[in-house]
Amino acid sequence: MLRIGTVNAGTAALLLPSVRAFQSTHRRAAVEVRNLQQDEIHAALLDGTLDLGLVNLLDGDDVPPALEPTPLLVGRPAVVLRAGHPLTARPEVSADDLRGERFVAMRSGYLMYRFAHRLFGSDLPAEWHSTDGAEMGKMMVAEGIGLTVLPDYSVLGDPLERAGLIVTRPLAGDTTVVTMAALHRRQPRIPPALRDMLALLRERAAPPRRVIGQAAGERNA
Repeated sequence: MLRIGTVNAGTAALLLPSVRAFQSTHRRAAVEVRNLQQDEIHAALLDGTLDLGLVNLLDGDDVPPALEPTPLLVGRPAVVLRAGHPLTARPEVSADDLRGERFVAMRSGYLMYRFAHRLFGSDLPAEWHSTDGAEMGKMMVAEGIGLTVLPDYSVLGDPLERAGLIVTRPLAGDTTVVTMAALHRRQPRIPPALRDMLALLRERAAPPRRVIGQAAGERNA
């Protein structure tokens, strides 16, 4: 049993294809995927109830010294909109634009909750919803419930984005860098199954990704 905890962002485009590839070469292995908050992933890795965790980090964030991080994806926060929303006509979207819309925030305990409060300060959007994790946030956007901000790598390649139901735009004036990292306990010898899953994650993360806004430009060309 390989036990993996994830904060959701990157699950559809990175983790699930890696699990599928892992199963093709480890037919007797079982994989358990749990959606958790970042602090819960840290705790479960430290107490041995998880083998691997996928987390998002802002510049300056630290991980417990007993955990080994493997950077996988580096991206930027991006505005996620339902296809056809008026703001999709703009090359970028500002915090003031978002304040005038219904906003879907991640719940307390998720990195993008911290980022949203940094972005808006004390002047939050008047209409504010919250949810657990990026996957539900993207579905809420696709259903027209509101807009959200997520790491670009959690949207590009997502089934909803590939189907043209959601699109992304850069966040005006923002230079924040977000990194997805795989965490595991520091140990003298990494178990073969964990080593192989890390290799698959790195391989899946390696191909060049589209730049935010590129997809819309390609469709409009």
